[in-house]
Amino acid sequence: MRKVLMYVALASLVSACSEFPGVYKIDIPQGNVVTQEMIDQLRPGMTESQVRYVMGTPLITDTFSPNRWDYLYSFKPGGGDRVQERVSLYFEDGKLARISGDFRPGGGEQQQ
Repeated sequence: MRKVLMYVALASLVSACSEFPGVYKIDIPQGNVVTQEMIDQLRPGMTESQVRYVMGTPLITDTFSPNRWDYLYSFKPGGGDRVQERVSLYFEDGKLARISGDFRPGGGEQQQ
C-alpha cells in the first residue's frame, strides 16, 4: 500500500511541475512541411509525378476526389499557440490545374 501511495504522490508531483514556467515543453510539428520555394517551383501543366517530386507525397488524398491533393502542416511550439498551413492542388487530366490555400505562386518574390 505504501508503494502505491508513493507512486501516486510522485505522479501528482510530476504533473504539477508541468504547470510551472520555465519547464521545457517540446515543439510538435505534424504533416507536410511546405515552403514558399516549393510552391514557386510549381507550374500549371506539370504532371502528377513532377508535382510529387517537388512537394512530396500529399498528406491527404480523397478517394472521392482523386484529382485533389491536400498538404497540411501544423506546428505547436512548446508553450505557444498552434500554427497551421494548408495547400490544395487540383489536377485535370493528370496535369496541375490550380492551387489554393495559404501559399500563392510567386508569393516569395519581392515586388518593386
